Amino acid sequence: MSVLGAIGVYGRMIKLSHSVFALPFALAGAALAARSHGVEWQQLAWIVVAMVAARSAAMGFNRLADRGMDARNPRTSNRALPKGWISPRTVAVIVGVCGALFVFSAYQLNPLCLKLSPLALLVILSYSYFKRFTWATHLVLGLALGIAPVGAWIAVTGTFDTAPLWLSAAVLTWVAGFDIIYACQDYDFDVSHGVHSIPRRIGIRPALLAARLLHGATALALLAVHQVFELHALYLIGTALAIGILVYEHTLVKSDDLSKIDVAFFNTNGLVSVVYLAFLLGDILWPI
Repeated sequence: MSVLGAIGVYGRMIKLSHSVFALPFALAGAALAARSHGVEWQQLAWIVVAMVAARSAAMGFNRLADRGMDARNPRTSNRALPKGWISPRTVAVIVGVCGALFVFSAYQLNPLCLKLSPLALLVILSYSYFKRFTWATHLVLGLALGIAPVGAWIAVTGTFDTAPLWLSAAVLTWVAGFDIIYACQDYDFDVSHGVHSIPRRIGIRPALLAARLLHGATALALLAVHQVFELHALYLIGTALAIGILVYEHTLVKSDDLSKIDVAFFNTNGLVSVVYLAFLLGDILWPI
């Protein structure tokens, strides 16, 4: 297989287009930092590169770590690695390149980003193994994406601050909630193969309730961002829309009907992040 062919298979394998989940929240963190510190287009460019590289490394590593499990799961047996469309060695090389690109992006941003980049990589790569021993794996995934707004804040300011932690909390609970919903479809497989998840631990119906509670916490954290950063009406409108989309997501999935999980997971969650960023930027640029 050619290099371009391998990269194409890798991009489809990790669903590169789904970077839309976390990237808007990273840009939101950068936008909030820019209100007081300003931002240059080069910084934004390297933030985007860092985010895409980090997600590509994490997803590839996850596929690599789970290739045996994926081969046994009927839902995932058609993925690229179990089917042999790309070799584990090729995936490992691309993961390494993406990880190196992430560290290089951090180097281009500022010294604190560079110092923290190995820790960030450790968090986003370690998620792949948590499902082997704890039901809290969904929270770890939430943390992996939740560090994005703080990382973007540091990228712009060069310093750490507690203020963007509210946005990180929103992302953590949002991601953990929708990952619980997504995990419900693997309940039988997880039970029979010893994979840890909240649906396996407490059952599908209570797990869906847990996801609702987490998304309730997401709403509260987004409202806290409004208070901490003294935002305006457009922000509240965008937050209300994002919360409404989350409510709609939960109407799509029921304990006795999981047929619309893909719509709930991929479509609505991508819309949440894009809507939130659009209204946040509008609020910053045109405060009313």
